[in-house]
Order: sequence, then structure tokens, then C-alpha cells
Amino acid sequence: MNTSRRKFITAAATGAMATIIAPSAFGDEALRSINQPDVVPSTAFGANDRVRVAVLGINGRGQNHIEEVMRQNDAEVVALCDPDMVILKQRAAEFEKKYGKKVRVEQDFRKILDDKTIDAVTIAAPNHWHALLTIYACQAGKDVYVEKPATHNVVEGRKMIEAAYKYNRIVQHGVQLRSSVAIREAVQHLQDGLIGRVYMSRGLVYRWRPDIGNKGVSKVPEGLDYDLWCGPAPMAPFTRNLVHYNWHWHWNYGNGDVGNQGIHETDLCMWGLGVYSLPERITSMGGKFLFDDCKEVPEIQTSIYHYPKEKKIIQFEVRNWCTNLEDGAGVGNIFYGDKGYLVVNGYGSYATYFGENREKGPSRSEDGELTLHFRNWLDAIKARDMSIQHGPVESCHLASALAHLGNISYRLGRQLNFDPVAEKFISDEDANRMLTREYREPYTMPEKI
Repeated sequence: MNTSRRKFITAAATGAMATIIAPSAFGDEALRSINQPDVVPSTAFGANDRVRVAVLGINGRGQNHIEEVMRQNDAEVVALCDPDMVILKQRAAEFEKKYGKKVRVEQDFRKILDDKTIDAVTIAAPNHWHALLTIYACQAGKDVYVEKPATHNVVEGRKMIEAAYKYNRIVQHGVQLRSSVAIREAVQHLQDGLIGRVYMSRGLVYRWRPDIGNKGVSKVPEGLDYDLWCGPAPMAPFTRNLVHYNWHWHWNYGNGDVGNQGIHETDLCMWGLGVYSLPERITSMGGKFLFDDCKEVPEIQTSIYHYPKEKKIIQFEVRNWCTNLEDGAGVGNIFYGDKGYLVVNGYGSYATYFGENREKGPSRSEDGELTLHFRNWLDAIKARDMSIQHGPVESCHLASALAHLGNISYRLGRQLNFDPVAEKFISDEDANRMLTREYREPYTMPEKI
């Protein structure tokens, strides 16, 4: 067992969730709980059995989920679920036209979870639903592919880990960079010391995000179950400022771009830097400097995450308008070592540079990471083996929580000190209250997972 893995396991075993020992963030071995809980019997799949999948949330990213599951020869989409019946009917018609067969549609996710013929679900609902749907699905005995960020707040992450282990479910985080052939090679270079001792990583999210205006309050559109859409969040008056995409920019539902696109990069920052816990010091600042619209989240944000014991640091930048690219990376990562640096551009490309003259070193570019990530999830389901996952449930928690910690610092307007073992802020009641949320009945976090 290497030193980095040992640190991760020790932190997991001595933290607030001491009953669970999590596997490595890389999913290289499966470690079981100290006090093994009762486990729901695993579904036994034969070589020719198809995994029956329901897709929850089909307006945006869920369309990719449908395509990726249907691309596999041992899985099939058997149901679509969304609180918007208009979108449901549209997607069902598209499905029948493309695949030559009908698909079941349900507005209420609970009917999907009650169906014992469904083996697994993919989740592409708004952020505020990700963790709850994952936990409910695990309790219903279903495996899960959940989009990033897997959580809307920090506390939800440990609850997800507990649910995955208690019910022996394969929970895959939608951070497909982990299945990219090129990026896995890049991380191996970092671990092997290609650019020397790696002490700093940067995450970059330079996305073009225009003025969204303010559409005000309006009538709930026909076909939308707005109560289900709001779920655990407050039942605010309906507005097109939220439904169906711009919820990303409002705190009750989304987490800004650091918690949207940025989770791919926060995950890679930690993976490539070799840190398997949350930081001890966090500071973040930014604001709205461009548009007088209804977005609550910052347009420009810089967050710093400090690991003093490891002598490592993570810097994360969000820019939403005209900007330069950095060695070609507008969405990606940069890793700094004492011999050179490594640039990840997008999802499947990296390049290296050495010394004062930035001499070029190894590089690679290769597509197909999303298909590989779904394939890896299905392989783990059929093998009932968490250890072969590329995006295990621990990555759900760590990558998402890093973003949440930065947002808490930004919203409070000050540097924060954090205990990464207890996963609590030190002597800071205001910050600790922001580690979770108030859940609206009946869409609550179960007290007992």
C-alpha cells in the first residue's frame, strides 16, 4: 500500500464516518466497512444479460446518458423520468424513432425506484437532487451513475459513501476524465515524477456565460410538476430564471461554474496532485463584474486550497467572459513540478514542458472518454466490484466538496480553517451551518441510511 493511499484510508477511518473505510480515490482496491452492515443481495448478471437502466433527468445531459447506455451491447434504457411531461413525451418520441422501440415514461422518480425490474439509474437532474436520488436509489437496490457535482453540499457526500457501502451498490461519478486514456497516462506521468515533485495544481473554467437577464415570476407551465422539480429546495415562485438551465447560477439549486463544469477539474486537481482529503485552509474571492442579471453566483472567482502538511496547493479560477487561454487550456488543468509543468486541455489531451525554456515533452490526445466511463460503470456492475471503478463514490464526495468549500469561503467573504478528518470548520458556526442545508418535506435526507 503506497503512502498516499494509506493517508486517505486513515483519514476515512478516523473521520466522522468512522464506520466506513473507503477505497482509494482511484478505486484500485475495494476495502470493506469495519462493522459490515446488512447488504442488499446483489443482482447476478450472466454474460449475456442486459443491465436495465432508467435515466432520471432528460432535458440536457440525460440525452447523452441515453446515447451512451444504448451504445453498449449489454445494457438498455427501459425508462425515462423527468418532472416535465412535455420533455418526457418529446424524448420518448425521439427514442422510438432512433431505436425502433417504445420506452416507458414516468414523471415521479419514486415509481422508477419501486420497480424491481430496473437494475440501475443514471442521474442528470439539477444539482440539488443528485445526492438524494443517489441515496434513494441505493436504498432501492439500484446501481447509480450520477452526474457532477454528485452533491449540492459537503455533508451529502459522506451520506452517499455510506449508502453505497451499506447497500453494496456501484455508484459511478460522471467525471469521465478518469476514463480518458490520455488523461490516465498524464496522471501516471505525474505520479512517476516526469515533471519532478508536483506541488501545485490549477483548475481552469473559462466558459462563455452571457447575461441571462431577469424573467420574473410567471405561471408554472403545463406539464411540469414543479413540486418535484424543487424537491428538497424551497418551493419558490416559478420563474424561467431557473427552469430548465439557469438554476446553475442560483445557490438553492446549483453551485456556480466551479460546481458545474469545474468538478471535472477539481477532481483532476486532487487526483493529479495526489491528495486524498480536503484542505486545511480555504480562501475564495470574486464577484459579479459584468452583468446586472439575476445570477446569484460569481462571474469571476478565484479559490485557493492549501494543504500545509503535504506542502501542496490548489488554485481554481472561473472566468465567464472574454479571456486569454493558458497554453491552449481554457477548460482544463495545469500541474507544476520542480522540473516542468503539465497542461490538460479539455477532456482528452495533455502536453508537458520542461525547464526555463519550456522545452516540449510527452503529449497525447485521444477522444472517447465518456463511452469508456459508461463501459467502466457497467463492467463494475456486472462484476459487483467497486475496485475496478474509475469514478468511485469517494470521488463524488471529494471533488464536489472541494468546490463547495470554495463557495462557502466566497459567500462568507473570508479565509476559513478546516479540519479534513472531522470534515468541519474549526470554531466557525456560520461556516459549519453551510456544510448542509434545510431539506423541504418530504424530500429529506434520511436520518438512517
